[in-house]
Formats: sequence, structure tokens, C-alpha cells
Amino acid sequence: MSAVEIVGGGFLARYLSALPASHGAVTVLAAGVSSTAVGSPDAFRREADLVRATARRCRAEGRTVVFFSTASSALYGTCDTPAGEDAAAPGIPYGRHKLHLEEELAGSGASWLVLRLSHVVGAHQRPHQLLPGLVEQITAGHVRVFAGAYRDLVDVADVTACLDALLAAGVRNEVFNVAAGTPYAVEEIVRGVEARLDRQARWDVVDAAGRGGRAVVSVDRLRRHVGALAPAGGPAYLARMLDRYTASYRPAPAAP
Repeated sequence: MSAVEIVGGGFLARYLSALPASHGAVTVLAAGVSSTAVGSPDAFRREADLVRATARRCRAEGRTVVFFSTASSALYGTCDTPAGEDAAAPGIPYGRHKLHLEEELAGSGASWLVLRLSHVVGAHQRPHQLLPGLVEQITAGHVRVFAGAYRDLVDVADVTACLDALLAAGVRNEVFNVAAGTPYAVEEIVRGVEARLDRQARWDVVDAAGRGGRAVVSVDRLRRHVGALAPAGGPAYLARMLDRYTASYRPAPAAP
């Protein structure tokens, strides 16, 4: 039986490596452009080349390609009504790039599955990413807060569980939002991290212009396929993620 192939070696790839071999001939692209702040044509070109080459190989070998796109405002714009998968209206290069790759993959002739992820959190993230960055800043006593910015946070464990369930059910050639469905104010996230670190940092409040709008995405399609495995969203979901992961980024105590 063919093992699941993971392309990439970062944070998300580390979790996805636990997917069982029973899924058979599946190639998961856990590599490429993952930040909405990226607008580099070179970075977009490298990811496009990777997706095209992988799709050609998987078509020839009878494998399914799993591609991670975005469920952020970069794809859906600012919206208060939950945006379903058919409501994509990208307004920045990152969103247009991801949607174009989705379309190329769908027309490649390979079997495929697209998961549009919101802002994934978990242990083992790089220092520049949201949660480890906030822990580092708050621990140091000074944190930059983008007033009016929002982030839909999703637990990496839920991303893995949802992908596992979709593959096990034989779902192919479909697009799914995998997100909390709740845009959390950055101020709320910062206060939650402060509470778990038992520290109150000095806030440097800056304008959120250019940091992404408030997008509400729908996870109804995902919930119809995976039921209770879909992220729950809401305040309790955020609290659970911060309880689970904040401590993993707390600096180790200094040696005596």
C-alpha cells in the first residue's frame, strides 16, 4: 500500500506526517507561500512550478494532490456574511495567486483536494508566526497590537483531523474552508495570551491598515462531510487553543 507523501518540512508538514498509510496514493503539498504578506513574484513562481510539477507527476502515477489555499480576507475580502467556497473575490496578489493555483490544479487531470486554511496555530511554529511572536513580545514586556485587525485561528490538530476524515471518506475534487468561522480581534488574542502568561505588557497600538480585513468564512460544507470534527469556532474555541499552545512558547527559566 502506498504511503501518504508529504512535500515540505515545516510546521504543518510535521503534523501531517502522522496521516495513516491507509489513505493510499496521496501527495500533500505542505510547502509554498503561506503568508498573506508575501507579494514576491519569485515566491509565487516557485510555488506555481511546484504545484504544476506535482500535478503532472500525480496524474501519471494515479495519485491525489492535496493543496492548501487560504480562507483569509486575501481571498474573500472583508465580509460579515459567512463566505462559502464559491464566494472567492481576491483583492490582493496573494489571494489571486492561490485561487489561480486552485483552478490550475482542478484542470490538471490529476485527482485533487483543496483545503483553504485560515490562520493555523499549534506547537513548533516559527518565531515570526503569530502565537510564538506574541508570547515572545509579551514576555519581553512590550507588544505591538494592530488595532482593528482580525484573525480567524484554527487548531492544527483540527486541520489534520479534517483532512484525515475527508481522505478516509474518499472525498476528491472539492474545495473546503477549514477555519474557525470566527474572526477574532487581535486585541482579544493578545489579552488571552497575557492572561495565560500572567503578564501584562505595554501595548504599542498601531493602525491595522493593510493588515487584512475582517472576513467571516463558512465551514458548512466541511461540517456536512466531517461532522463534529469541523472546528467549533466561538470564544471557547479560541480559549482552548490558547490554553493548549501558549505554554509551548513560554521561554525556559534561566539556569540558576
